[in-house]
Amino acid sequence: MGRSSAADGLAYQPITEPWDAALQLFRFAGAWAPAPPDLHAGWGARLGDRLVGAVLMERAGTTAMLHGPVVVAPPGMSAEEMLGVAGELTAQALGHAGSAGIETVFARPQGLDRVWIRAGFIPVPEAELPRALRGRPGLGLFGWRGGTALWSTAGRSGSRSALARGEH
Repeated sequence: MGRSSAADGLAYQPITEPWDAALQLFRFAGAWAPAPPDLHAGWGARLGDRLVGAVLMERAGTTAMLHGPVVVAPPGMSAEEMLGVAGELTAQALGHAGSAGIETVFARPQGLDRVWIRAGFIPVPEAELPRALRGRPGLGLFGWRGGTALWSTAGRSGSRSALARGEH
């Protein structure tokens, strides 16, 4: 069930298979997205029948990688409102992560540093990525562990990071 915002007319809701609408939005925006079999979950922002924003998630055990958020502004939407849509899509993904047993979420900056920092992400070294999530395009890496800025190569709940496990 989606959640609607009366102020801007957008409805936020999970995206499920088939991923076609979200992947078309990513292609339109020129953003990279993983192949459909690699997708675990996604969330979208709709204005009527039109998908105007999406974020997609790949999962590898207790870690995940976010792709996007991608927001294609409808007429009249300001840059600040677009950042708000990106922030809400990120919040939806992080809410899912907590309930799905995902301890660590990674994301590429994509010029959305403000969105990542507000959501509790911090810059982390590439060596933190597990092998299963390496090789994705982009420079820089942000990581989230329950919204805390506490980060170590020991990981959370006794699990060790990719660096600590020697996966570098």
